[in-house]
Amino acid sequence: MKIFKKFLQILCICVLLGCIVLAGLYLYVRSDIPSVAVLKDVKLQTPMQVFTRDGKLINQFGEKRRIPVKISEVPQPMLNAFLATEDNRFYDHYGIDPIGIVRSAIVLISTGEKRQGASTITMQLARNFFLTREKAYIRKVKEIFIALHIEQLLTKDEIFELYLNKIELGNRAFGIGAAAQVYYGKPLQELDLAQMAMIAGLPKAPSALNPIRNPERAKNRRNVVLGRMLDEGYITQAEFDEATNKPITARFHGAEIELYAPYISEMVRAELVAQYGEEQAYNSGMRVYTSVESKVQQAAQQALRDNLYAYDMRHGYRGPEAVLWDSETEAPLDEPQLIAHLQGLNPLADLHGAVVMSVDEQSVEVLNELGERFTIEWNGLKWARKFITQSRQSYAPKSAADILSAGTQIWYRFDNDGRPLLAQVPEASSALVSIDPKDGRIKAIVGGYSFEQSQYNRAVQAKRQVGSNIKPFIYSAALEHGYSLATIINDAPINHWDKSQGVAWRPKNSPAKYVGPIRVRRALAQSKNVVSVRLLRGVGVDPAAEHLLKFGFHDEDIPRNETLALGSASLTPLELARGMSAFANGGHLVEPYFITEIQSAEGEVLMQARPYKACSEEQKRSNEMFAELAMLEPSGASESNPDNTDSAEATDTQLPQCAPRVISKQNAFLIADAMTSAIWGGGSWKHGTGWNGTGWRATRLKRRDLSGKTGTTNNSVDTWFSGFNANVMTTVWVGFDNPGNPLGRTSYNNNLGKGQTFGAESGAKTAQPAWIDYMRVALEDEPAAPIEPPEGLESVRIDLKSGLLSHQNDHTSRFEYFIKGTAPTKYVEKAPPVIFETQGHDEPELPTEDELF
Repeated sequence: MKIFKKFLQILCICVLLGCIVLAGLYLYVRSDIPSVAVLKDVKLQTPMQVFTRDGKLINQFGEKRRIPVKISEVPQPMLNAFLATEDNRFYDHYGIDPIGIVRSAIVLISTGEKRQGASTITMQLARNFFLTREKAYIRKVKEIFIALHIEQLLTKDEIFELYLNKIELGNRAFGIGAAAQVYYGKPLQELDLAQMAMIAGLPKAPSALNPIRNPERAKNRRNVVLGRMLDEGYITQAEFDEATNKPITARFHGAEIELYAPYISEMVRAELVAQYGEEQAYNSGMRVYTSVESKVQQAAQQALRDNLYAYDMRHGYRGPEAVLWDSETEAPLDEPQLIAHLQGLNPLADLHGAVVMSVDEQSVEVLNELGERFTIEWNGLKWARKFITQSRQSYAPKSAADILSAGTQIWYRFDNDGRPLLAQVPEASSALVSIDPKDGRIKAIVGGYSFEQSQYNRAVQAKRQVGSNIKPFIYSAALEHGYSLATIINDAPINHWDKSQGVAWRPKNSPAKYVGPIRVRRALAQSKNVVSVRLLRGVGVDPAAEHLLKFGFHDEDIPRNETLALGSASLTPLELARGMSAFANGGHLVEPYFITEIQSAEGEVLMQARPYKACSEEQKRSNEMFAELAMLEPSGASESNPDNTDSAEATDTQLPQCAPRVISKQNAFLIADAMTSAIWGGGSWKHGTGWNGTGWRATRLKRRDLSGKTGTTNNSVDTWFSGFNANVMTTVWVGFDNPGNPLGRTSYNNNLGKGQTFGAESGAKTAQPAWIDYMRVALEDEPAAPIEPPEGLESVRIDLKSGLLSHQNDHTSRFEYFIKGTAPTKYVEKAPPVIFETQGHDEPELPTEDELF
């Protein structure tokens, strides 16, 4: 009895001392214990996701990949796998597991090493949120106290759910939802038992047990998890046997990108970082919906690439990327070595690496990174004349040996029929931007051939001389100063003596052909340089420059001299598309935008675009009327305003914002209508008076609702095409990033060394094909959307040669639009002119097919 009493005394003393020690430890670390109240409203670090307008994922940004899941969404076998492996008594303890602690202590005392962990799921959650992985006793004490706090604050299911979404599982995957996607490319519900066990085994050592890097170690760990599930009765022996016999199927899966559009997603990333800061932008789980449409964005990217390939093929083959062995003196490398080399190449756009294994008369056999051998036939090789300069190419090859040899590393791509073609990385650059002229919404944007090759977004960053793309703006200024589309200007060479320079300035047409007196409409359609200069002189350089500033251009980009008429102004493709949109929307300057909506991780709308629209006069008057009524309406709740919201504020958010008018709707229509002639030409081919506009290639789209303008700068350094209808405005630029490099000419040298030139690169030849390919998709199944003639115009029949009134109803005349009061009053013969006024959207008499051609 005495011994028992002594034991009880010692026990009480030990318990008391233990309580004192615990209290002391708590007081010691209390100041370092963070508040766990934040777990009540925890915000998991979830990456920002960027979508197209129609909901396809473009990209995601954030260092941690996480797909938060509710515990009710997690399959029970996966829950069991974590419980069996990490904390089987999780639902029975209060945050710490005494049995586990005793077991860990026994191992420590018996071995002197910390081989056995005693952390519960709650303690691991405490460490993941508030502590480091440092193995120190004081950290373990803090972990225990924090775990006890957590258990008081949250339910077991809430703790388990946070744990499953917080844990690091390798390959930047945090949480089981992200791990299922990263390792298996599917949601949790589609995983089998072996795959669930694999993920459940990762928290112990996410890097060392990674199934991608260390498949054997990962398999052993997976089987340990399955063994513990069997011991705890979660699975049967048959399920255990089946799962342990399954092979490792994990491989890396990136984000489920549905449309890879890196230039627009980078624009979004930069905008949100600027607006919200890096932490919120990258980790708060925002969902950003862009303005681009997946179908046309894909078409824009492909059109730009195909156009650069076509340019490259015209200018010759610069040779293979590398020589891996000399086929004449060295033995071929082993296939595994070649495959490993190819797999190490960085992919570019839709180009793939390959090694030439053998060369036949008119074909080559190649090996790709997948270990596949296939043949590139002569049709995929014969384009490869040797590149000499941008303006000189060698003779056409006669055999495959003229182009390639065994042991060379090449690029290849597939044509539209799926056949492989020899390819090379384009050296020229390009950009395409397409917007809705009614409100500035960017429908598609591509900043270059490959984002991996260059992150420079030429669509919004590259200011390049626009060449003849400036002429619609010059002609618009001329209409403001008394000219009309029927005004006759002399298309003849100009010799202007410059006293300050001591030289004569002689602007020339391109090509250098002159037709004498010419109507303004035809001069614009055929891009007559000297006519543009004469119009600029008639308007005045400064008034013309001031007119151009109305279209949103910057003063420093608009030169105040006569070169302005030829396109010496430097603009980005987006700036040019924005300015050109004024001709498509009736004279309004819209503001381009590329984000339509931003949502929080919870689905709350943080921002919704309110674009400035090209409003009709009726809409503008309605806005003003509603604004006045809102200001007069008394505040306070009413039947029409039950929530007592501010009437002016409510009205302001409901009514469309009207874009400012920068030119009259009549001016805008006349320029847009004249630009249709750049595509469809004019005159009568039947009677020998027909002529083409510089954009005639667009007639293959077979649409009468398109207006367009080519642009080419000196020496073909920059080439452009801009075109539109009422719903789509698209600009394409092609050139080299170094503005000193011309795009050159297409030619070849025959066996005698004499060259034959096929012509210089130009806006029509170099940029317009991409515009056509894109617009074919953008306008697919879309009804015609011509620019409708507004009120305030009159249409009269004029004589094509003189621009005067005509009573002839044949190929010598056509109907022309004029701003009311500006039509000619004289006519070539004494007959009453045919005049009628347009009212609203009434259609004037249209030219016949013969008149158009």
